[in-house]
Amino acid sequence: MQETWTDLLIADHEQTERVIDALEKAWREKAPEAALVKKALRYFSEFADACHNQKEEQHLFPRLSAAGIPGQGGPLGVMLMEHERSKQLLEAFCEFGNRVAGGDSTAGSEMLSVFLEYGELLKNHYWKENDILYPMGRRAFGPDEDAAIVEGFLQIEASLGPDTRKRYRALALEITEETLEDLSAALDRSAIAAILNSLPIELSFVDASDCVRYFSHESRAKIFPRSRGVIGLKVQNCHPQKSVHMVEQILADFKADRRRDADFWIDMGGKKLHIRYFAVRGAQGEYLGCLETVQDITAIQHLTGQKRLLD
Repeated sequence: MQETWTDLLIADHEQTERVIDALEKAWREKAPEAALVKKALRYFSEFADACHNQKEEQHLFPRLSAAGIPGQGGPLGVMLMEHERSKQLLEAFCEFGNRVAGGDSTAGSEMLSVFLEYGELLKNHYWKENDILYPMGRRAFGPDEDAAIVEGFLQIEASLGPDTRKRYRALALEITEETLEDLSAALDRSAIAAILNSLPIELSFVDASDCVRYFSHESRAKIFPRSRGVIGLKVQNCHPQKSVHMVEQILADFKADRRRDADFWIDMGGKKLHIRYFAVRGAQGEYLGCLETVQDITAIQHLTGQKRLLD
């Protein structure tokens, strides 16, 4: 599925927020090391500012303004002011950071103070864009403008060298992998199992060698009954022969990164079932396997109007 301009920008936000959290954790716990500081300076100067902000300033904000969203005052005006403030804080961060990277340990506390303000500004800024500005753009733009914005983003990335997103994703991973735990690390295995079994969607996971390794709702009624005997079997042996070739094609496409998901829906026993496959990839983009979800969407199809929380 083609990525939209909001997909691309929100992915940038999520990646940068992880980098901010990792650096805040690292620098609060111990004195900043020159190597990590240099990576941080590269990431924020080259990607957060010269790449991400330029995508917005050159290709998104002008189109929002042309669509009638004023550049003075209102959400767009606030975003522009925050871009300017972020550049000022980045300049100060680079000044102190270069001193630290050059061996001046006395600049560490000043660098951290500036970085904490910079990081807080970016995180609040990203939240406003995700929840307020981008929905305004989605309502204002048609398909042609959407495609032109994406093309503009790609041109900016290309101007910064080959595989820009991949390079800075790798840099972000270098910064985060040793300092930032996945959010699930705060949960014990019983909590994770209970969460998965509480979902109104049944889950199955097939590993990179096409073997079934997990399914949820083991002790509950399931749409497609299965037992522990399926664990370790090739997924091809768990489907009717007439559909095996389709399963194999989907898995081959996932492994080759030709597609990220596949879905279909069927009628069975008076219910409408939505079945989806998702490629699961690790932090380095390596293929880990396929997640299957099965959901009874009969009641969802009949929803009308609105129901507010606690109604």
